[in-house]
Amino acid sequence: QGKFTLLADSRTDGSFLVHHFLSFYLRAGCKVCFVALLQSFSHYNSVAQKLGVSLTAAKERGQLVFLEGLKSCLDLWFGEEEEEQSGQPSPLQFLRESASSLKALFDFVQTSLTAPGSGSWKGSVLLVDDLSVLLSLGATPVAVLDFIHYCRVLVCSQLKGNIVVLVHSHEDSEDEENELLVNSLCHHSDLILWVEGLATGFCKDVHGQIKIIRRVSLELTGKQDELQIYQYKIQDKNVTFFARGLSAAVL
Repeated sequence: QGKFTLLADSRTDGSFLVHHFLSFYLRAGCKVCFVALLQSFSHYNSVAQKLGVSLTAAKERGQLVFLEGLKSCLDLWFGEEEEEQSGQPSPLQFLRESASSLKALFDFVQTSLTAPGSGSWKGSVLLVDDLSVLLSLGATPVAVLDFIHYCRVLVCSQLKGNIVVLVHSHEDSEDEENELLVNSLCHHSDLILWVEGLATGFCKDVHGQIKIIRRVSLELTGKQDELQIYQYKIQDKNVTFFARGLSAAVL
């Protein structure tokens, strides 16, 4: 409880980790606020059904609060009348404003996780997929980091819950804002799961490698961070992990 987990990927797609944590926390009986900026609800629901979880049922019983970022963007740009009738500002209201403030998005998270009845669940979880999209929509790195800071205070400190965010890293690109965001989040994370594509290229038996970095140094015990590296293969309903060089294809 009270932990901030960073999911990062480079030269590959780390979204399988998002699906894992989503189904994991729902099965654990936690209240989940899912800020989905990358895919539609039907996409996440179809993958979750393969993992034995129904997002539709979780929404109906109030366990899952889902923000469909793609739909919210379209509503802001083309659905002005619907928004005015609802009377509630859109969580992505910053798209219409000159100032890149994510206060409306934070208010959405706060309302979702502190709504009446939220205390009956076993914990509070904020899941974001993916944070890099906010930069693409025009938010500044400072605004995104401020949003994460306030979410950490709310979820990790006050509610003793967990935060899991995915961010894409393009080390070879010239996107300085995105790399600033990634580096800053790495410094504040309790656990980093960094997924990388193979340097040797595509392989049908090994899809990539994952670095598991436990930030022990944040606890000020004088110990160094713990690093573990595994390779993995994504299958239809699960993921197989193994030590480097020990895949079934090699052995």
